[in-house]
Amino acid sequence: MAITRITTNICIVGAGPAGATTSIMLSKMGIAHTIVDAADFPRDKICGDGLDLNVMRVLNHIDPSITTHELPNHTGFQASYGMRFILPGGKQVDLFRRKAGRNPHHMKVPIFYISKRGNFDNFLIGKLDRAFADVHFGTRITKIEKEGATWKLTGKKQNEQVEIEAKFLIGADGDHSVVLKHVGERKIDRNNYAAAVRQYWKGVTGLHPQRLIEVYFPKTLPLSYFWIFPLPDGEANVGFGMASNYVAKKNINVVKEFSNLIKTDPCLTERFKNAEPQETVKGWGIPMSGIGRKAHGDGWLLVGDAASIVCPTSGEGIGSGMLSGYTAAHFVKRAVEKMDYSEKMFTAYDREIHKRLHLEEKIYRFVNYIPAKAFTAGINMVLSNKLFQNWYTNKEMPKWIETAYNTPIEVNMH
Repeated sequence: MAITRITTNICIVGAGPAGATTSIMLSKMGIAHTIVDAADFPRDKICGDGLDLNVMRVLNHIDPSITTHELPNHTGFQASYGMRFILPGGKQVDLFRRKAGRNPHHMKVPIFYISKRGNFDNFLIGKLDRAFADVHFGTRITKIEKEGATWKLTGKKQNEQVEIEAKFLIGADGDHSVVLKHVGERKIDRNNYAAAVRQYWKGVTGLHPQRLIEVYFPKTLPLSYFWIFPLPDGEANVGFGMASNYVAKKNINVVKEFSNLIKTDPCLTERFKNAEPQETVKGWGIPMSGIGRKAHGDGWLLVGDAASIVCPTSGEGIGSGMLSGYTAAHFVKRAVEKMDYSEKMFTAYDREIHKRLHLEEKIYRFVNYIPAKAFTAGINMVLSNKLFQNWYTNKEMPKWIETAYNTPIEVNMH
């Protein structure tokens, strides 16, 4: 078997949104590195496919023309201008900007884009700068060792063995991270984990003209939500997620409940009557922020799902993953400049990647503590409240847009 040997200062394992963002930012800083991924791109990735304003914020820091010109004119991205919540009793609450307010620009900016992960991840891969990034796709890392201050990775690419020596290692390879398995311990804490399924459909009816993303809270299944995210070409990402502790407690088959909702729930059956599934149901686990997983150490960092930083109240992990990649690049830059990859250089890293998630973590812990019936009642009470609706659309949404498009991302390394 042929052997390819690579020597690099920095090796990123995983080229999803978190790993790709890390690579792109390192390249913008003029820092050479190697990035590997087990997959060849484009490839499918099970996900809800929603790109929130955290994603837009990072993309604006990469290149503002991405959000102002590329995405609006790309056939693989569907703009969405707000949210539709369907309450347990069937009432619909639409939250989107109806008035321009002080800044007419806010009316024109989508709150979300929806794009299949195969498309979005491949889009980001296209932004990698080969002048600084030594890219190796289709390369599965099977073994990681550390000898002194040097990481030694062994992988396989078709009939070829790949051996990598690196001074610093970044784990961006998801929830089942091979890097995490070496540097830490992958525990599934059911209190901070969710089970979810996804299925692409075509022809779902009743979508809002503004292509609002839809979240439905089934009355019979508390601590869960069903989603419909409109995609281009008449398709939709349809899925269902539930807190893992409730799944275990009630012995729930998530795939079965998802299918039953489509077939029998009065809020859904007519909308799917003439729609056609485009694939079989696919499931995955969601490692949510709140378990306190250590994401740094002597010569290594974790980003994205490997660091367990999915927003626990929404299940959104792309934006938080990209923010962690952006943050990681800044910490690595300092380490490169000082030629010091020891743990002391990264002590503030965990704080920085979690600082935007503290409120969501507290809310999720509270929701897990209260009875399931209280959760359903609370959802009804809050989302039906006109004051909340006005605050959300006229205060929160403009604030999110302002932050995404005009507020620099701050990284405090001290």
